Amino acid sequence: MSERDLVKLCATLSPVMADSVYVYCSFPDFVLPIGLPTVCTISEREGLTAVVQREDAQRLSLPYTFDARLITLSVHSSLEAVGFMAVISRKLADAGIPCNVIAGYYHDHILVPVERADNAMASLREIADLSDE
Repeated sequence: MSERDLVKLCATLSPVMADSVYVYCSFPDFVLPIGLPTVCTISEREGLTAVVQREDAQRLSLPYTFDARLITLSVHSSLEAVGFMAVISRKLADAGIPCNVIAGYYHDHILVPVERADNAMASLREIADLSDE
């Protein structure tokens, strides 16, 4: 069952960082290359944006931006939870860490710059630690 309670969400957010580096690619023709696995896509007026592993973008010689680590918040958060991402983004903003959020059906995912990923994980763990007190 998905969680809506903000205190419970924060106490059990359980961040997990993926091993790979991820990047953003844009496809103005709205067509993904055959064989390109994606984390997510979104259609925008300017084209199709895809988040992919950097090694896949490089293998296909695709232009990309924002070398990032993907952090999954393992708690099963409700799509109707209020304030959860505000707490997360405020904590990361206070630490000077940019973040880009992807909301999945079961979990929220955050992309942070590679060089700040360990700091982001520490900040997220602090949220859980403070919520336990």
